[in-house]
Amino acid sequence: MEFMYSTIPEDAYRINDLSNVMTPALAIYPEIVDSNIDVTIGLLGGDPNRWRPHVKTAKLGFTMKRLADRGVRAAKCATTLELVTACEAGMNDVLLAYSVVGANASRVREIAAEHPQTKISVLVETPEQAARWVGTGIGIFLDVNSGMNRTGIEQDHVREIVSLARAAGDLFRGLHYYDGHMHIADAAERQKAAWAGYDQLISLVTACESAGAHVGEVITSGTPALPCGATYAGFRNASFVHRVSPGTVVYNDATSLEDLPGLGYRAAVVVVAAVVSHPIPHRFTCDAGHKAVSADAGVPTCVVAGHENFTPLKPSEEHLPVDVPASADVPAIGTYVYLVPRHVCPSVNNFDHALIVEGGRVTSVEPVTARGRERAFR
Repeated sequence: MEFMYSTIPEDAYRINDLSNVMTPALAIYPEIVDSNIDVTIGLLGGDPNRWRPHVKTAKLGFTMKRLADRGVRAAKCATTLELVTACEAGMNDVLLAYSVVGANASRVREIAAEHPQTKISVLVETPEQAARWVGTGIGIFLDVNSGMNRTGIEQDHVREIVSLARAAGDLFRGLHYYDGHMHIADAAERQKAAWAGYDQLISLVTACESAGAHVGEVITSGTPALPCGATYAGFRNASFVHRVSPGTVVYNDATSLEDLPGLGYRAAVVVVAAVVSHPIPHRFTCDAGHKAVSADAGVPTCVVAGHENFTPLKPSEEHLPVDVPASADVPAIGTYVYLVPRHVCPSVNNFDHALIVEGGRVTSVEPVTARGRERAFR
């Protein structure tokens, strides 16, 4: 995959004094975070209420509070720990965008009781799931399969969707449609594909309304489809609230910078790694294996900021070998490099703490509040 290397200069991330920093380390740059939030709100016509970011990326209460302070008070999440963190960070409307059963569902009810000031909702796709929430006051969104074929009711099963919306009764809040698979390289073709799905979604809304099931909100658009959801005409002046739900854009990564070029986004997170070995000529190894920079998006796992000609290779658990062209100098052992992950969300989840970096220095160390999950045995 070709990345937008030119948008990732090393100078933007350099930390002046690393003598007390153990590597690999997660570094977050709040000025860039704020800029990314502002860019997103700008794409939504200046209305922060049109954004329901997935906080699996933000992960830190520190970052979620920055979103809330800028008027972004609706969110979605995937775990109960993320749900608790979002509630405590000042979000007033949080969707647990993951089907929960058993003890997980019981925990959601407890969290809702502990945070009565926050409107909490869940996803369902069957009548049996909907029945579990009757009498709880917890809202219900129907999970509509956008073609990703991961979860949800197939979009053309109109009768099934309408019937379930009616069965949810007063708890029914709307439709959730996650199109995070829209990675078509050509922006015009991506928009065409996304808008075709949104056309079907509008038809579903009409069918629900005609059957007496009021659709209060429609949630769409993962990161690559953000501009598509922001500009789709059918979402303007609609009878429902429309919100996009990208989370990656808060920090960005090598993939999102490629998907959304020219919009003003920048990478706000890097993994700081130290060069620890020169195993063969024209190669160095740094201490940022896949336990630091996630390998779930494939190889290369990252971009070396400021060095577009360096090639990160397949990592092991603790080691990341990087090839250097014969024409370039190999960084000396003990040198620090700044790695922009290809997939930032699970990379943030690899760390217990994050360095907050402002003006080239570490100004605080913050816990990665929603890392992992709550205690399994209750």
